[in-house]
Amino acid sequence: MILFGKSINRRTVLGVTSVAIMAGMMGVAPVRAQDVTIPIIVKDTTSFYWQIVLAGARKAGKDLGVKVPELGAQAESDINGQISILENAVSGSPAAIVISPTEFKALGKPIDEAAKSVKIIGIDSAADSKAFTSFLTTDNVEGGRVAADGLAAAITEKYGKAEGDVAIITALPGVGSLDQRAKGFKEQLAAKYPGLKLVADKVADGQATTGLNITTDLITANPELRGIFASNLIMGQGAGQAIAENKAQDKIKVIAFDSDEKLVKFLSDGVLYALVVQDPFRMGYDGVKTALAASKGEKVEANVDTGANLITKANMSEPRAQELLNPKLD
Repeated sequence: MILFGKSINRRTVLGVTSVAIMAGMMGVAPVRAQDVTIPIIVKDTTSFYWQIVLAGARKAGKDLGVKVPELGAQAESDINGQISILENAVSGSPAAIVISPTEFKALGKPIDEAAKSVKIIGIDSAADSKAFTSFLTTDNVEGGRVAADGLAAAITEKYGKAEGDVAIITALPGVGSLDQRAKGFKEQLAAKYPGLKLVADKVADGQATTGLNITTDLITANPELRGIFASNLIMGQGAGQAIAENKAQDKIKVIAFDSDEKLVKFLSDGVLYALVVQDPFRMGYDGVKTALAASKGEKVEANVDTGANLITKANMSEPRAQELLNPKLD
């Protein structure tokens, strides 16, 4: 099933427009787009997921009349690069900053320091900081539970019962969102599926090739393996490639997290059983919208769940699934 997230709320957009018109009628110059800057700092500007986040932020910038510089490293593992980007963004005295921390521990103190000068809105992944004015993210623990339910359903469909060996592959160590997904997955197995035995919990280095090699090794070392949870897009690519090369899709069911063209093709071909898909467009859009409100001193929600959705081959043609799988990047 698809657990749909909430739709984008446009009331703030209309409110900003009305304020600008009223200001003009009263002889007060409205705030111009070039006067308000809200940088968005993502983990990786090259991946499809982060391009969707940036597309959402870009659309919010147009709707709300603010400049939204798009900043980020070339890889999620570039922790020092993101810290430098954050420091440089703060030095530009923006109205607020939207950021997805690359690593939980390492970004904690830099965010604490940045928040002394500007409102910080977090998206996607957490950091070891209490200085976020608001935090918008998928409930990643719940996302892990959704993956466990999906994998159990796939194994039951194939074998008649939710029983057998399963494994999890995590892309990088110490990433808050990935750790939470793994936590939710394991907790759901323990609580609901005692017949599913976790025989491997592998952590990679963020490279799809490593995910492929880990999956190939799992297939060889565990002849009774019935399911794999690949907890992010890159590991999904690697695991999917390994399953395809070994022609193991009938025997081993794979649930991957997030989507891109390659994963959607794997899903359509039956290589992957399902994808747990977030709503990154909403994350980017509402991140900027929330940042603007916070910069004006308006009250904003401390925590916002942007939703997780289980998409299978059976339901991938439904309108909401297509909206999530094929978002507009314009």
